[in-house]
Amino acid sequence: MTDLLSPLRLSASGMQAQSERLRRTAENIANADTPGYRRKLVTFQEAKSFGRHTGEVKASDTMLDRSELARIHDPAHPLADAEGYYLGSNVNLLIEIADSREAGRSYEANLKMFEQTRQMGSSLLELLRR
Repeated sequence: MTDLLSPLRLSASGMQAQSERLRRTAENIANADTPGYRRKLVTFQEAKSFGRHTGEVKASDTMLDRSELARIHDPAHPLADAEGYYLGSNVNLLIEIADSREAGRSYEANLKMFEQTRQMGSSLLELLRR
């Protein structure tokens, strides 16, 4: 039965990591027009248990994208400098939407694997009870 727990843990770790990624893309989309906002990023790392490689993944701590902020010309904006420019965000909505879709699909794939493994375990228990 422990052989069925490993795929469940792997799938669950993938779902958790992808949900973190979805959360960050949602924050980025919501703040795309916020002056001075820097895009938030997460990467995936292999999770280790007692120094052993388990194949599970986890999301890294949130990092900020250090690419240049857009300079926007709007002399009427309250944050505009003497030349009429202010710093916008470095969020590209096309990239965020693509990342969001990819994370959603990966989450769904992990969920499907989790459900199939759970069903296999239930079927196996039912066979053993007979």
